[in-house]
Parts: sequence; C-alpha cells; structure tokens
Amino acid sequence: MDKKEDTLLNGQFRFKLLPDGTLDKSKVFCVLCKGEFNYHRSSSSLTYHLKAKHPGVAATLDGGGLRQTTLQQFAVRGGPLTRVATNKITEAIACWVAKNCRPVNIVEDAGLRDVIREASGDSAYHLPARSTVMSRIETLYNNQKAIKQRLLEQAPYIALTCDHWTSASNANYLGATAHFIDDNWCLHSFALTVSKSTERHYAEACAQHIQAVTQEWNIEKKITTLGTDSARNLTAAARLLPYEHLPCTAHSLQRAITVSLADSGFDAVLTKCRKIVGHFKHSPANARELNQQQVAHKQKEESLIQDVPTRWNSTLHMITRIQQNKSPIEATLSQQNSKIPLLTEAELGKLKKLEELLEPCRYVTETLGGQHYISCSVVLPAFCHLFRVMEPSDDDTVNIVRFKKAFCEDLAKRKENSNLTWLKNATALDPRFKDLKCLPKSERGEVWSSLNNLLKEDRNAQIQGAQTTGEAPQKKRKMSIFLLASSDSDTDDEAESIQSTLDRYKSESKTDMDECPLQWWSKRRDSYPRLEQIARKYLSTPATTVPCERLFSLSGHIIQKKRATLSSSNVERLVCLSSWLNVKE
Repeated sequence: MDKKEDTLLNGQFRFKLLPDGTLDKSKVFCVLCKGEFNYHRSSSSLTYHLKAKHPGVAATLDGGGLRQTTLQQFAVRGGPLTRVATNKITEAIACWVAKNCRPVNIVEDAGLRDVIREASGDSAYHLPARSTVMSRIETLYNNQKAIKQRLLEQAPYIALTCDHWTSASNANYLGATAHFIDDNWCLHSFALTVSKSTERHYAEACAQHIQAVTQEWNIEKKITTLGTDSARNLTAAARLLPYEHLPCTAHSLQRAITVSLADSGFDAVLTKCRKIVGHFKHSPANARELNQQQVAHKQKEESLIQDVPTRWNSTLHMITRIQQNKSPIEATLSQQNSKIPLLTEAELGKLKKLEELLEPCRYVTETLGGQHYISCSVVLPAFCHLFRVMEPSDDDTVNIVRFKKAFCEDLAKRKENSNLTWLKNATALDPRFKDLKCLPKSERGEVWSSLNNLLKEDRNAQIQGAQTTGEAPQKKRKMSIFLLASSDSDTDDEAESIQSTLDRYKSESKTDMDECPLQWWSKRRDSYPRLEQIARKYLSTPATTVPCERLFSLSGHIIQKKRATLSSSNVERLVCLSSWLNVKE
C-alpha cells in the first residue's frame, strides 16, 4: 500500500490500523500527541486540532497540503514559536519584571523584542501587552502568597517588623515583614505587605493598620514581637498592641553616634570635609580633574562620598574616602587655585581617630542588620563590645574623650529603654553566648530563672491543653489527666526535670562565633524538646527593622515617574514578589 494513502495533512494524521492489518478509514490519530479522532472525509476538525495543540506545525499547512514558505518564514531558523513556548516566554518576562523590579512598560521596548526574536529564531515574535504581563504577575503573586501562607500556618511563633515610608510622590506606605523558624530550624524572613495608607499617622491608626495586616495573614495570635524604629507614633502604637515591642537596635546606635558627634567638637572638621566633597560633587569638571589626579597618583578612580543624616555610616564613609584620596584632592585644589581650605595635618589626625571610633559602630550595625541569620541574641554582646571600645584611655584627645563619654551615656539610656528581658533570654538561648559574659554576674541568675519560669509556663499550658482536649501531654499520654493534674510528686518531678534540662543545657560547651546556632539547635532539638520551642520563639526575632528598610529601597526603584501609573495594589505585588523571589536558599 502506498504510504501516502494511510496519512492525512502531510503525514500529521494516520488512519487507525485494525488487528487484521486493514485500515479503519473512519478513525485517525495524531502522530504528534497520539490523540484519536473520527474522520468523515473532512479534515477541518483535524486542522483545528493542529492549530490549537501544535501551532508550529499548523503554520506550515494549508488545508490538506503544504503552504508555500514565505520569505519571512524562510528567514526563521527554528520556525515560529509554539503557543507553549510563547507562554513560557511571557511567564519568564513577568517573573523577571517582578523579581528584578523592572518597569512594566519594558514590554514595549523594541530592543527586548529583537533580543527574543534572535534567541528564539522566530522573527515574527511579538512581546506580550502590559495588561498581559500584569495579569501574569497577579497570578504569580497569588501563587507565591499561598505558599507563604502555608509556611505561616505551620509556624508557632512569628516576629513582625513594621515601618512607614513616604515616596517621592508624597504617598505613604506601611511595610511589614515576618520572621520565624520552622520545624527544621530554618530561618524564614519575607515581606507581608507594602500597603498604601491615607490616614494621619496617629498611634491608633498605626496600630489598626498593623493589626489589619496580621488579620489578613491570619497570624494575629502567633505574633511574639513587633519591631519598629524609635518614631513616637510607632512606639505608642506598639503599646496599644498585645505584642512585645523591640526597638530597632540599628536606629538606636546611629542616633547615639549623631548625638556624640554634635557634642564632641567634630563639627568644624566635618563641615570642612563636606565643603570639599561638595566642590567635586556639584561640578562634573571638578570631578573629572579629580579622577585625572587619581590616575596620576596610581589610585582607583572613584567619587567622594557626601554624608547624609538619614544614611547610616555615611559620615564614616565620607572621612574614609577623603583620607584615601588626600593627595589627589590636594593636587586638584592646588591646580585649580581653589579657595576651598585644605585639611591640616592635625585635622587629618583627628579624622583618623574618629574613623577608628566609628568603624566598630559600622561593623555592629551591619552585623545586626542581617535577616538571614540570628541577630537578636547578638545585641547585648555587641553593646558590651562597644562599651569596651569606648572606654577612655590616657592617649585620647579632649574631643575623643567627649565623644566616648557622650556615646556611652546615650547608648546606655537607649539600652535601658529597649526590651532587655527579651534580649537577655535570646542571648542565653544562643549557644555562642550562653555563658552570659556580656552581662554583670548579678544579672545572670535572673536570666536562668526567667527561662525556668518560661519552661514551667509552657508545661502548664500543655497540661491545660490536655485537660481541654481530653488528651494527655506528650511522653505521658497513658497517664490519666486526673493524676497528672493533681499529683504533687509529679509536680515536683516536673520542676526537677525543668531544672535538670537547664543545667544540662548550661553544661554544654559554648560554640565558636563562626558556628551557626540554627544548626546547633537542629541537631539537639530532640534532646531539649521544650527548651527548643522557647529558643525558636526568641531567636527568630530580628534585632533591627532593616528588612523593612530594604522593602522601601525596592519601592523606590518601582515608584518612579515612568511607573507612576501603577496602582498601590500593583506596587505591593511587585515589591512583595521581589522579596519572595529573591529569598536566599
């Protein structure tokens, strides 16, 4: 039999072969997907199947035969993209826009279209419309949000950080991030919302807005701490909410630096530095001449840094960059016959001393600002280190002594206004710092007594839960609830067991600073089942509100003039998706 007689549409369909070797002319199947169809001497339904399921093949067909190839199709190396491939490209573009905070109108960029055409080999490819991309982003947001909600449902304790931010267009947003440790001792940290607010930021309004976020995610009963900066309205709002308040440690540290600089007589030399930086920052010609001098002195071409009151560590970066470029700056200003006064040797020495004081503060700020590792337990050891660094010495000048004194006094006040009980418990539950050497000896016993009480409260909660549900607590399920609740000997045994647990934990060797407390607890969670739960509660709290600050940095990239038409809901989707999709594994 001729091979062409048992095929249709240029071999894309074949008649069904019967067991006796004959062909059933009323049944055909697709050679591409093996789908079976009825055939009544009309190929219209078969052509429709090809166009719907195999558009790349259908494009080369014309009814029952071949269509002549056009010049445009001839130029295509791989042929036109299938619908499946086109959908994958659209999904990838939507994910790229969300993950990297690209403007949505980038799909109108002819250059991007040409790149995809060249890469895919389809010269007829067209980018998806903006509405299509936003629709895919909304679907991606809903899918990712469902994943985050399932994670939050499994978390027993969740720490929250919140902050307000005003955009360049004078729109206000509330940012919120969640932090928790799962059953496998993996730390999770991601955005919950960047929602627009229109009401005035009174404490009651802020508290209601924060409460609305927790209710939207159904986590209001799991929140342990609320982290905010030192703004009075947010501090007052935290008092209205049933959560422990943890002020941002980084904000406290930077405020202490600002106060100390103002009270220690460094204003004159810093003002001189700002004038030098401004001379080169505000003139491209001056900046270009400075770069030429940097090359002549075999140094890296780099611009000077202007300090900004709201930008952490910017004063340190400014004076460091000036000292690194001392010779190029002097050469450029001399060549220009500029009236900008040069720094004297005494002033450069003063800046060197100030740099040595600010460097430990920078290190602590950056260390506490991380969100992918434990930071809350590091606060008190970090403060102890700073107080030790800031102790006056006989070699200190008057300005240095005044700075150290002002810094220690201000930081001590802010430390007392922080949640010291929470910080102490977190420090004790970190195997790196459980010796509590960062605390006076008189305070260490109180910390262990506090943990003892927490274990008792956890045990009592288990007993009450067992009485309510009719089930006995773990490890005593076969014992009656009546005996469990009324036996004095059992109560004494439990008290001894709790103290024994703490003693056993305290006798464990302290780990090195480089070791991860998450891994330490993950290996010992079966050895300390109840203490492990308390550790998850305290160690999941971040030391700062830097996670929220990062959200606002993303928001600033998204909310620009060419993207001003984005609604607040789309801004929230893009910012949250960028946070979720960029999570480090």
